[in-house]
Amino acid sequence: AELESDILRRVRTLLRELDGHHPACQSDRGMLRWTLHKKIDQNPSNSSVLVRILVKELERAERGDFRHYIIPLLHTLMYTLIKAPCIPDELCSRVYDFCKKLLTLPKPFCTIGLDYAMRLKMERTAPGMLYQRMVISEQSLKSDPYPYQEKIFIFADPELLSEAICNALVTDTEAAQVSQSPRACMCYVVIHAMQAALGEGCDVTGLKRSLQDMPTSDIEHWFQQVVAAVECAGHEASADCGQHTARLEEIYRAILSTLQAGDASLGGLQGTPLPNPNISFHLWTEDDQLWKELVLFIRPLSQSCEPNCLSQDLDNFEIQDIISDCECCEPTRFSVLSTDSGIERDLPAAAEEPFAPCSAETEQSRLQRKGGIKKKLSPLESVAFLQAGCNGAGAKLLAKPQKRASVLPEPAAPLQRLHTARIVLLGDDRILGRLAQAYHSLRKRETRRVFLTPRLNLQFYYIPVVTGQPNTLTVGDHAVTGQEELCEVAGYLGRADPWYESNINTLCHMIPKLATMPSSPSKHLVTDLFITDVIAYYVRMGVQPVCFQVYAVKIFFNDPAQEPAEDVFLTELRTQVQESNPHRELNTTKKKTTLDGPGIDLTVTYRKVVVSDRAKELAMSLRSTGLVMKAIPADEAEDLVCLNVNITEIIRINNLSGRSFSAVANRLKTRSIKIRSTEQRPFMVCLDKDSRRTYRNVISVEVSPCLEPSYCLQKTRTMKFSPHETEDVGLVKYMPKSLLLPINTFAGIIQ
Repeated sequence: AELESDILRRVRTLLRELDGHHPACQSDRGMLRWTLHKKIDQNPSNSSVLVRILVKELERAERGDFRHYIIPLLHTLMYTLIKAPCIPDELCSRVYDFCKKLLTLPKPFCTIGLDYAMRLKMERTAPGMLYQRMVISEQSLKSDPYPYQEKIFIFADPELLSEAICNALVTDTEAAQVSQSPRACMCYVVIHAMQAALGEGCDVTGLKRSLQDMPTSDIEHWFQQVVAAVECAGHEASADCGQHTARLEEIYRAILSTLQAGDASLGGLQGTPLPNPNISFHLWTEDDQLWKELVLFIRPLSQSCEPNCLSQDLDNFEIQDIISDCECCEPTRFSVLSTDSGIERDLPAAAEEPFAPCSAETEQSRLQRKGGIKKKLSPLESVAFLQAGCNGAGAKLLAKPQKRASVLPEPAAPLQRLHTARIVLLGDDRILGRLAQAYHSLRKRETRRVFLTPRLNLQFYYIPVVTGQPNTLTVGDHAVTGQEELCEVAGYLGRADPWYESNINTLCHMIPKLATMPSSPSKHLVTDLFITDVIAYYVRMGVQPVCFQVYAVKIFFNDPAQEPAEDVFLTELRTQVQESNPHRELNTTKKKTTLDGPGIDLTVTYRKVVVSDRAKELAMSLRSTGLVMKAIPADEAEDLVCLNVNITEIIRINNLSGRSFSAVANRLKTRSIKIRSTEQRPFMVCLDKDSRRTYRNVISVEVSPCLEPSYCLQKTRTMKFSPHETEDVGLVKYMPKSLLLPINTFAGIIQ
């Protein structure tokens, strides 16, 4: 009773934090969920107590219409259930019935309820299946029944985070991987599966001792046996849990057969650690670094490739990338690598032997080979690298066409997404701006030559981190943003998802604080567990995306010889009047400022947002000192595909004392807008609050929602056959039109 009362108190404290009642000790913010799970990890036999309490709280939340409690409680329950050594089927049944009730609620409740109901159905049929799949995929253990692999890539911008923070994160991620050998992880899977199926009848101590004395080859054999048994039971629609238990008990007896008689002793349920996922930390120093890491995840470099050639080889990995001016509209060509160099001396002597002799006429008409030099390609260059990567499991089998043989080629195996890359971004809105650029570039690459898309499941996560230096970003002498505005995306996600606010937004200042703590045993105890555990919890349970519109911007310069620049932004575009340098132009500017006031004359053309969603073009002329376009709404109920434009308009006032000027905020909502300086005076443009992405000597800007490159390609193809069609027809109607950047949270947007 005392234990149950303590756990119930912790759960109720967790729920009060969701209502905005933060704990008295501010250091406990964001750690309540972590401390609750750590308490259960110390005594895994209490897992059933926590699950029973969470089920009661879920049922109470449903009856009392406290819907904002449901998703946090459900995530906490499922995470406990995955890690628990054994949960009674009666409790699993109650959770399963509750998840089915969520199907009558709107999104995201029905989406999460369906996902967890499907998982629970498999877990009840084959206990331990969720734990097994998580460990196999996260540790990339070889298993034919479940060949999926996952990896977490943490990206941090070294110019936005301090060196101390980066070093601390590198140390923590490396320390988390030290004790995770494939041998240990396979033992964890075997032990957890046995406990989940056999319960109290499993001699965990004897099982551990027997596995410890085995060679690695024997452990791998029993691991494969356990995985096959669990996966087979989980996939069969009419699988009998009793038969599954009997099969595992048979394997269990075989493993324990090496122990001496009388050594077996039942010591009750024991916890099996859930290993930290495979995490790699990257300082984002190159623009295409994200794409390179994803390619190497799908197709690792061969052992023969020298490490110092990595950068050069990947730079050459532009597969015959001859593209037109419109990169989005380049047709996709699926090529098959030819091993024929076209040089006569490279032709094998017996190349023509399997075929019938050719006639003289055919021989004369055959193309003659010319002398030449055979170019030696680098290991990652050209199509060879791609096709070599296609020969693995779940990839297309690219075979040389049978031109003269009568045997028809075998159909290509369907592609499967066996790899999942979880990209975690650390920083503020500026690193998300870089992510939008990298994602847009990746989608254009995939449109020109598809490789990653059919093989890789790409997930994005965001953890806000600020260094405590206010007003770090300026344009000219004007401070653009403070700490709060540098994390607008995190603020929006926190308002949309209270569980994200409670677990992730609290890391904003906690990570820098832990990184700068003096070295001590207590510091390592906290950081090595807390930061890594929270990141692992986020990527494991946060699978509901919030999709942000990426905006395309075309920038024209006052020099007619300079080509227009094209870029994208995610959060903000800011303009400011640029001071003129030439002396004569400066005098002219001073005279005009005296007459018309500060700023420059602008012409603004935009499409007004109306309730009926009909296009309504408006235009206006005004004098302004600058404007700000915000893509992130202040309220989660507002439309995400909408720009909030704030223009600082200068109004001239004539009175008896003379001429004066006042600044007025002019606000409008739009999806696309064009701004032009009518007097040819340049201004500056800064994207995503990043001073490194500042354009100078700008006279015109065009902003619109960025289109999905694959949509542009298909649209171009359709227009070739139906040039007079103004609306989308054919396949284009069913393709996503806008480029959206999905960032995962625990619940998505709760309306």
